Amino acid sequence: MKNALNYTNSYFKKTHYNLPIATLVETAVARGEGVLTSNGALRVKTGEYTGRSPKDKFIVDEELINSKINWGEINRSISEESFDQLYSKVMKHLSNREVFIFDGKAGADSDHSLSLRTINERAWHNLFVQQLFIKDNKKSSTPEWTLINAPTFKADPNEDGTNSEVFVIVSFKKKTVLIGGTEYAGEMKKSIFSVLNYLLPEKNVLPMHCSANIGSNGNVSLFFGLSGTGKTTLSADPNRLLVGDDEHGWTERGIFNFEGGCYAKCIGLKKEQEPQIFNAIKFGSILENVILDPKTATPDFEDNTLTENTRAAYPIEHIPGVLETGIAGHPNVIIFLTADAFGVLPPVSKLSKEQAMYHFLSGYTSKLAGTERGVTNPTATFSACFGAPFMPLKPEKYAEMLGEKIEKHNVKTYLVNTGWTGGPYGEGSRIKLSYTRAMISAIQDGNIENTSYSKDEIFNVQIPNEVTGVPTNVLRPRKTWDDPNEYDNKAQELAELFQENFKQFNVSKDIYEAGPKA
Repeated sequence: MKNALNYTNSYFKKTHYNLPIATLVETAVARGEGVLTSNGALRVKTGEYTGRSPKDKFIVDEELINSKINWGEINRSISEESFDQLYSKVMKHLSNREVFIFDGKAGADSDHSLSLRTINERAWHNLFVQQLFIKDNKKSSTPEWTLINAPTFKADPNEDGTNSEVFVIVSFKKKTVLIGGTEYAGEMKKSIFSVLNYLLPEKNVLPMHCSANIGSNGNVSLFFGLSGTGKTTLSADPNRLLVGDDEHGWTERGIFNFEGGCYAKCIGLKKEQEPQIFNAIKFGSILENVILDPKTATPDFEDNTLTENTRAAYPIEHIPGVLETGIAGHPNVIIFLTADAFGVLPPVSKLSKEQAMYHFLSGYTSKLAGTERGVTNPTATFSACFGAPFMPLKPEKYAEMLGEKIEKHNVKTYLVNTGWTGGPYGEGSRIKLSYTRAMISAIQDGNIENTSYSKDEIFNVQIPNEVTGVPTNVLRPRKTWDDPNEYDNKAQELAELFQENFKQFNVSKDIYEAGPKA
């Protein structure tokens, strides 16, 4: 198999290298890939696939990595023969087309960054990777990894060993990511995240699905959580510098951002509530599947006609108050975000190291509509490490590293529920963003440590009795339900789900006992 890095310009119909942002926008519009909106962003539609396709993601089963991968429903295997066959088909497909190439890197810390070449069939996909990855001013002549994205090539499951026409395949031996059959741009960023999640632990670096920001006093906060739980919203704080909004590594020196941009959900986006994100959407940004006013081309962020998973992709410098280096010190606080559809988890609770490892392994939240194909309503789910679809190694490995770093650096850890209260989804209401922001502020400035705490007997966590700016009854979700007995039943139901899910993990007794008590 010939490596894509070795293909000459003459192989493709036409090759464009590292085009300027403006040129890529003009090209995408000229090719009919997208249209300009009233705020200057490029709006594109991704067709049938408006979210990730987890059942179409594979890792090539190679001797180099076979014994290390946590194989199963998440990390599905595909043979080297199938990969080579698909690779040849994709390269033949691209040989008759214009391609757009970007050389950059993933990882702001040069000691741990991954040099990367992307080969794109779409101009707007090349714009996406330029905005989401990092421009490498010291780029080597030969990038280490290659990502090839051919959305108009459809796999044949009977011939190619795939699950459908869509495929997202990682080969660690050939250092190649192969994507086809889907226009959804998020597959590119998440596949490189998966690569880093395999490589970095070998260097004693913990890869994390989290956002991060830093205060004027140098205090660093990490926000873990799945898509839609508030990582981007809560880390984009006008009073703090943004380090990054989705993916970071934790080294012996501190943390660093994997990316050079942000990929935010924008359904329901309002300037009044999230001005930084709203104002970041301008020329050079991409809007995925957002409906526009037919006369003014103004984005309608309330319209979910195409999907709930509407997205905005923009370079991180579009956010005012960004830590330009993407590198910060060790975190002072860790916040696990969850959107509880049961409406029973406390809005904020304090965790011990063992409880932090328990909830990190559990990764409980509600899978929100549109994030994956087929998900139309919030569904209770567990995703280990708050990012199981992107974790090639056993979850216990990442949890062990997290526990060691929490203890070594004396990091305070909290669980924050951004989901429902007063009843489950469909009956209760979403916890007010203003309340959540008040809780986050109390955590970051340390004031939450100055109040008394009460233990929640079911969820086995410590709940603060007071938080400035939050009604006391909101802190105790049982008091927000009309029928306390219904709350008790739902809470017991969720506690049992936690316990059943946790049976899969091989951890110490202390960590097992740190979870909810059914």
